[in-house]
Amino acid sequence: MTVMSTTANLLVDKLRTVEARYDELTQQLADPEVVSDSKRYQKTAKAHSDLGELVSKFREYKDLERGIAETKAMVREETDAELKAMAEEELAGLEDRLGKCEQELKLLLLPKDPNDDRNVILEIRAGTGGDEAALFVANVFRMYTRYAEAQRWRVEILSSNPTGIGGFKEVIALIEGKGVYSRLKYESGVHRVQRVPATEASGRIHTSTITVAVLPEAEEVEVQINDKDVRKDTFCSSGPGGQSVNTTYSAIRLTHIPTGIVVSCQDEKSQIKNLAKAMRVLRSRLYEREMEKQQKALTEERRSMVGTGDRSEKIRTYNYRENRVTDHRINLTLYRLDSIMDGNLGEVLDTLNTHFQSERLKKELVA
Repeated sequence: MTVMSTTANLLVDKLRTVEARYDELTQQLADPEVVSDSKRYQKTAKAHSDLGELVSKFREYKDLERGIAETKAMVREETDAELKAMAEEELAGLEDRLGKCEQELKLLLLPKDPNDDRNVILEIRAGTGGDEAALFVANVFRMYTRYAEAQRWRVEILSSNPTGIGGFKEVIALIEGKGVYSRLKYESGVHRVQRVPATEASGRIHTSTITVAVLPEAEEVEVQINDKDVRKDTFCSSGPGGQSVNTTYSAIRLTHIPTGIVVSCQDEKSQIKNLAKAMRVLRSRLYEREMEKQQKALTEERRSMVGTGDRSEKIRTYNYRENRVTDHRINLTLYRLDSIMDGNLGEVLDTLNTHFQSERLKKELVA
């Protein structure tokens, strides 16, 4: 660990800059002029506090480096075999701690995604493949629901368009819980399934696709929607095959005139409840749109996740015959599709998060 990689050198250079800023803020907190200005003092104290954990970890890192250098010198110079063996054992422990400390520093250096603690609006839609794609929408929705249950998250369907054979042309759900967006944010994109449909007599494998969108839920105070910008249409809810669900005009369709975004909701018998759900979806879609427009860095990261902004490229393939799941962005292949479809997504999500954290770190270090 004493001969550091280029990444480690960049890491240390970045941390020295952070430490210098921390020391500068420490001096400012003792400056009578700053202390006498409550607003300035609070701002300075917050900036100082925000850097505290990172600087403390960096100083631990430097202490470990010094300890390693001193212990290596002892190993070289010691003539007593027993003492030399003890020094070598201590050196191994110090180097192990240094490696862990470096990984912790990398994570601490990453700027926190402000959306990580948000709930999400999960949208899953059938793509190519007709009824088979709609069935796979239901399978994937169940997969996320089972994972959410294991995390003790709450799932509420906001809107759905079921088919007569147990699938969904579209399903939109709210998932509430701790760190939902941080775990699911890399799931947006096109998901492809390869399997023999139940209706296929010849045993031929079909390929179908669905799209998944994971949107951070927007708070009402963040996205102001003017009533004049939204056209509200009501219609009768209908079920599979056009069968009437109710004869009242309880279903809602919202059209946001400035952007052309359309949201429909018909799951509730109450028009008021359908309107409330539709507004939550519309607000989150507008929030995502504004977020991508204003934050170029976030847009670039999102494109690196899903290939293109319109989510037109496949990110993952589910092959039933081979019991295989492959995530094409990170070349991850696991031969336990059955378990993953049952909600055991932990390894997939962990690997994705590690990969994209590493990519963010590279950008952060060269910034």
